[in-house]
Amino acid sequence: MAFNKVLESCFFIYFFFITNLSSSLIFALTNAQASQIARRQLISFPKHGDLPIDFKIEEDHKLKFENKRLQSSYFVFQAWKKAIHSDPFNKTGNWVGSDVCSYNGVFCAPAIDDPNTNVVAGVDLNHADIAGYIPHEVGLLTDLAILHLNSNRFCGIIPKSFKKLKLLYELDVSNNRLVGPFPDVVTELSSIKYLDLRYNDFEGELPKELFDMKLDALLLNNNRFTSKIPENFGNIPASVVVLANNKFTGCIPTSIGNMQNNLEEVTFSNNDLSGCLPSEIGLLRNVTVLDISGNKFEGTLPKCFKGLWSLEELNIAHNKLTGFVYDELCGLSNLTSLSIMDNYINGLAPTCELRKKDISLDDSKNCLPEKSNQKTPQECKVVVSKPIDCSKSKCGGHSPPTSSPSPISYFPPPPLVHSSPPPPIVHSPPTPIYSPPPPLVVHSPPPPPPLVYSSPPPPIYSPPPPTPSSPPPPPPVHSPPPPVHSPSPPPPPPPVYSPPPPPPTVHSPPPPLAHSPSPPPPPVHSPPPPPTHSPPPPQTHSPPPPPPVHSPPPPPIYSPPPPIYSPPPPVHSPPPPTYSPPPPPSFDDIALPPNLGFQYSSPPPPIFAGY
Repeated sequence: MAFNKVLESCFFIYFFFITNLSSSLIFALTNAQASQIARRQLISFPKHGDLPIDFKIEEDHKLKFENKRLQSSYFVFQAWKKAIHSDPFNKTGNWVGSDVCSYNGVFCAPAIDDPNTNVVAGVDLNHADIAGYIPHEVGLLTDLAILHLNSNRFCGIIPKSFKKLKLLYELDVSNNRLVGPFPDVVTELSSIKYLDLRYNDFEGELPKELFDMKLDALLLNNNRFTSKIPENFGNIPASVVVLANNKFTGCIPTSIGNMQNNLEEVTFSNNDLSGCLPSEIGLLRNVTVLDISGNKFEGTLPKCFKGLWSLEELNIAHNKLTGFVYDELCGLSNLTSLSIMDNYINGLAPTCELRKKDISLDDSKNCLPEKSNQKTPQECKVVVSKPIDCSKSKCGGHSPPTSSPSPISYFPPPPLVHSSPPPPIVHSPPTPIYSPPPPLVVHSPPPPPPLVYSSPPPPIYSPPPPTPSSPPPPPPVHSPPPPVHSPSPPPPPPPVYSPPPPPPTVHSPPPPLAHSPSPPPPPVHSPPPPPTHSPPPPQTHSPPPPPPVHSPPPPPIYSPPPPIYSPPPPVHSPPPPTYSPPPPPSFDDIALPPNLGFQYSSPPPPIFAGY
C-alpha cells in the first residue's frame, strides 16, 4: 500500500514536470515576435511614448461610469488589451464593461484627494505570461500607486507618459523583455520608493539623477548596463542596492561612505569593476551583506572592513586581492559567511582558523601556504611579486577617513530622509487571491497549479539567470527586503501565493509589511524557495556599534559631530557629478536577445493614508 502511494506521488511529479515543459514550449516568445511587438509599440506611440497635450479620451456613450476617473481608466485598459499579443491564461478576459474595479489584476480604492471618489490605485499582472507592450495610455492612470508587471513577456520600452504617475510608489517590471537605455522617466517619479528593473535587456549608462532619488530599494541586476557607476552613487538613501550581473567598469565611488546610515545590503558582483577598494566602505556600519565577487579588484584587503560591525556575509571571491586576512575581520561578531576564494591571499589570522565552526569560510584557490586546493607558486608569483600601492591608485587612492584632517566634510553621511516611519506589520492578511504563476521556461514562464498558503507572506526569492559556462560561476546575488518609508502609502491587498521556482541564486526582496484599516488592493506574492542566503532582518542584527574605524584614529575624529546628527540636516559634500547621461538612442531597429524567464514577485503595496 505504501509502495503504491510512493508510485502515485512519483507519477504526479513526473506529470507536473512534463505539463510545465510542454507549456513552456507552447508559450515561448521568439526574438522575431519580440521585435515585432516592440515595433508595434513604436509605431503606435506619439513622440517618445508621451501623451500629447491635446490628447482626448474616446468616450463610449453606451456605458455609464461611477466617475470620470474610472471612465478614463476604462479607456486605458481597452488600449492595453489592444497592445497584447498573447494572454495564455486569459488574465484580461474580463476587461470589458464599465465595472473597471472588477477587472482581473485591477484594484480600486478611495482617491487620496477625494475619499468619496473611487479610483484605480493598483495594477498587478505578475506571472500572467502576457506578451505585448506597455501602451502610452497607462500614463492616464494618475491615481496609480502600485504597478507590478513582473514575469511576463512585455517588450519594447517604458513610455515617457509614465512621468504623469506622480503617486506611483512601487514599480516592478522585472523579468520581461524590455529594452533600450535606462528609462529616465522614472527619475521624474517623486513618490517612488521601490524600483525593480531586474532581468530585462536595458543597456547603456545609469543617469546620475537616479542616485539623487529617495529610493528604499534599487534592483538593477541582470541587465546590460555599462560604463562607470556615477560618482554620486552614495547620495541614494536606499537600504538595498543590487547592481550585479551587468557590465559596469571603473571603481566603486568613494561616496559609498555617505550611505552609512541606511545601507544594509549592497551587491556589485559579476561586473568589470577594478582598482583598489575605497576605505569609505568601512563606514557602512549597518551593512549585513557585502558582495564584490567576480570583478577585478586588486591591492591588499583593506583594514577598514573591521568597521563593518553588522556584517553577516562578505564575498570577495574571484578578484585579484592580496595580503593578509586580519583578526579584526574574522572577529566581527555577526559574521557568518566569508568567501575569499580565487584571490591571491597569502595569510589568515589565527582568529579565522579558530572561528571556522562559527563562520562558513571558503579560502580555496589562494596562495595560503600549507593549505590544500591553492594556486601554484608560479601563479602566485605573477601577482604577489608586483604589489599594488593603493595610495597611488586612482581607485581608493587616498588616506583612510581617520587620517583626513576634516572627516566631517570629507565623509559626511547623508541625512536620514524619511517622511514617516514604516507602516506596522500586517496583523491579519485578507483572503488570498490565487493567480497561477508561470514555471521556468526558455523565454517566459507559464504557471503551474497554485499552492495556497494562509500565513503572512514569507521571504521571497527569485531564481538565477542561466550563466554561460565560463569560470568562475557567478555567486549568489542578494536582494533582501527593502524597508518602506512613505508619506502616504496605499493599503496592502490580499496576497497571492504561487509555488516555488527552481533553486535560487538571486534573492528577490520579501514584501514590505503594512497594515491598513481600509479595504486593500491585493498584489501578487511570489514563491518562497529555501532562503539559503537571506540574512535576518537588519533590526535584529544591527546592535548599535561603535563608529567604524579604518586605522588607529584619534578619538575626536569619530565623536558624533553635531552637523551630522543634529535636527538641521548635516552638511553634504558628495562628489559632484562630472557628466550627464547621454541622450537615449534611437529604437528604429530593436534586436532582442532571448529572455530566460524566472519567477518571483514584487513586494505587496505599503499603505497610503486615504486609500
